[in-house]
Amino acid sequence: MKKTPFLTLDKAKEIIAEIPTPFHIYDEAGIRANARALKKAFSWNKGYREYFAVKATPNPYIIQILKEEGCGCDCASYAELLLAQAVGCTGHDVMFSSNVTPEKDMRKAYEMGAYINLDDATHVEFLAKIADGKAPETVCLRYNPGGSFSLGNTIMDMPRDAKYGMTEDQMAGAIQRLMKLGTKHFGIHAFLASNTTQNGYYPELASQLFRLAVRLRNATGCHFSFINLSGGVGVDYRPEQPASDITFIGEGVRQQYEEILTPQGMDDIAIFTELGRFMLAPYGHLISTVLHQKHIYREYIGLDACAANLMRPAMYGAYHHITVLGKEDAILDHVYDVTGGLCENNDKFAIERSLPEIEVGDILCIHDTGAHGFSMGYNYNGKLRSAEVLLKSDGSFQLIRRAETVQDYFATFDCTEFTFTE
Repeated sequence: MKKTPFLTLDKAKEIIAEIPTPFHIYDEAGIRANARALKKAFSWNKGYREYFAVKATPNPYIIQILKEEGCGCDCASYAELLLAQAVGCTGHDVMFSSNVTPEKDMRKAYEMGAYINLDDATHVEFLAKIADGKAPETVCLRYNPGGSFSLGNTIMDMPRDAKYGMTEDQMAGAIQRLMKLGTKHFGIHAFLASNTTQNGYYPELASQLFRLAVRLRNATGCHFSFINLSGGVGVDYRPEQPASDITFIGEGVRQQYEEILTPQGMDDIAIFTELGRFMLAPYGHLISTVLHQKHIYREYIGLDACAANLMRPAMYGAYHHITVLGKEDAILDHVYDVTGGLCENNDKFAIERSLPEIEVGDILCIHDTGAHGFSMGYNYNGKLRSAEVLLKSDGSFQLIRRAETVQDYFATFDCTEFTFTE
């Protein structure tokens, strides 16, 4: 399937006249439509809620849009909790899923009244200490089944190698201790695969967690109020990839729910999700300008963006589609490595990619950067983090994060001996 940018060359030029490249831009209309499609897919469950994974795109303007669409926030750190709080997400609007958790972070989540998702059995006493010897009325526990997680004959991931979660026996012990500390309701959480576009992932995960809930209820007598399927639903980064069918996925989870939970009298359980990539990745682009061409053993196109703006290709070898704005229908008769300017040879957005002929000054759109794009940026080589822009539903645009300056880069040096002047 052809990947089409959500902004035209003319719109890009209009924005660039005010906000220089490189910048990440987000499509408000697409974000809202996707959030509504997700909500509809799980509308069969009266307690359903999406808790957007703040780590994917930690910008209050984006979080506010999703809040308006009924989403809560999935937070993993003190700073992410403050972001959620800033847009009015507190209490059970927030799911706090952390590991190796500092006391400051746990205390903030507790004070906000967030759902707290405990990653380890030892965290029961850690939480009780913060809560003055008690425990919240509702607590979530993160599950790690060990072994491998597979769909049919295809291994999706290896939970046994993951640092997250508890064994089933540890969960049972944690539940019994929490009940003594005053907890009345429980949740289950698990994340067993990442970025899968196989529509069977969520239904299979749901089946495992639903059966786990039945076993734990029978063993401890506890009440489960929700099951959190976390993230993992992927996006089609490559044009030839199938897209996740969220309607099909939601229906698959419903079938497992009615087969496993309903006969056990557990049909009051709410379904939660924590999707970051699925919610935002397709609705973000990294916009960059071509600075140079280089002709040696390969043909190179050098951009004003680099891996500091989008590290996924350098870090994971991840594919991101590239469109040359204004040449969407041109023949792909040239082969380029598309690079940034870092002093690292893996600073490449594309390797031997077929593209139309590219000239200095062309504007490139790098697709699917709306999640884990800007948020994974860094300052190696003194590179500065780029701006973030919101393309609003009415066609206007808004700067929602300014680009860093060199003075920002130097601001955290705690000294007076040096002066940095431009």
